[in-house]
Amino acid sequence: MNKVWLHLDLDAFYASVEQLDRPECRGLPVIVGQGKRGVVSACSYEARRFGVRSAMPVAQAQKLCPDGIFLPVRMQRYQEISRALMLKLADFTPELQQISVDEAFLNLSGTERLLGPVEPSAQHVKQQIRDLFGLSCSIGIAETKFLAKLASDYKKPDGLYRVLPGEELNFIDTLKLSDLFGVGKRTVQLLEGLGVKSPSDLRRFRKEELRGYFGTSTGEYLYQVARGIDPGIYSGATEDRSISHETTFETDLRDPEAVRTVLLELCEAVFFRMAKQELSGAVIFVKLRTHEFSTRSARHTLSRPVISLDLFYHECLRLMEKTWDGSPLRLIGAGIGGLHNMDEDRQLDLFSDKSDRSAKVDAAVAELRKRYGAQELVRARLVKPRRP
Repeated sequence: MNKVWLHLDLDAFYASVEQLDRPECRGLPVIVGQGKRGVVSACSYEARRFGVRSAMPVAQAQKLCPDGIFLPVRMQRYQEISRALMLKLADFTPELQQISVDEAFLNLSGTERLLGPVEPSAQHVKQQIRDLFGLSCSIGIAETKFLAKLASDYKKPDGLYRVLPGEELNFIDTLKLSDLFGVGKRTVQLLEGLGVKSPSDLRRFRKEELRGYFGTSTGEYLYQVARGIDPGIYSGATEDRSISHETTFETDLRDPEAVRTVLLELCEAVFFRMAKQELSGAVIFVKLRTHEFSTRSARHTLSRPVISLDLFYHECLRLMEKTWDGSPLRLIGAGIGGLHNMDEDRQLDLFSDKSDRSAKVDAAVAELRKRYGAQELVRARLVKPRRP
């Protein structure tokens, strides 16, 4: 039986949540990200018409869209909606793979007897998300995860597209080189220098030639994606009992200060999610994906569990600085693995060290969030100044 994969991508998720919570912002250019040295985490489609993109410096976004509504990142709120939405998606299939806060793969293979034909089922999923959460999404359907993701991008926003079996190359050939996930601006320039203007041009090259031009990893990747072959980047492999967050940028991120800011936001989201679940872990890991689609990861096991956001962030920062060579980044991820339940006595013991003031502050914030939902409590560095 052929696989049927559905890729669901929530449209402009962070900005859409802000418009949902602030009805007065609907239809207006909303940009999530503040501060002159900050970066745009997300923006509404109204803002994109002005040229604003995620990972763009906020200062540049302000020049492009001076009347835009700039709002702070509310990661806890986005996670809250994401968790509820993913639980709903689990009603449609026992095999659900969440790959980020706003994306998931659903394996619909063999579900037609229960759910009906695939495309009407996908329309039903879209309508359920709109009715229950007030959000729109784009859906792609194909026999592989990679093609399903490309298909969900094909009709954005609020679209649905299916790549039928046997139509894979025809679909690939409707795309630009830059539409192929992981093929960045620099790679496109190099390909154009070789006379490659389209995926069909790319298929003229043998695997060995592409490896010679671009290196083993990128050459292999280009060979596969030009032929519609799934390169396995969504294999579903995860850290054993881990919590992680990652973010993908529409435009490559290269400014070190912006990279550190994004990493801190990810660490903050991971740490307080772990604390809320009363878990503890000592395995720190980071993941970086460059504009050339080279994925690099690093991990380190601490001598004791993570007890403060500062500790977690600085360990992740250390790993990142050892791993990152300054290449433009397409994705950044951070996480804690080796998780285990933290009983109350152990929790009190961990946070009783009078010398670790940072841990005590984080423990208090975690408890306030858990008890009262105080989602706006964040580290001072994450608080962007208000616009005058």
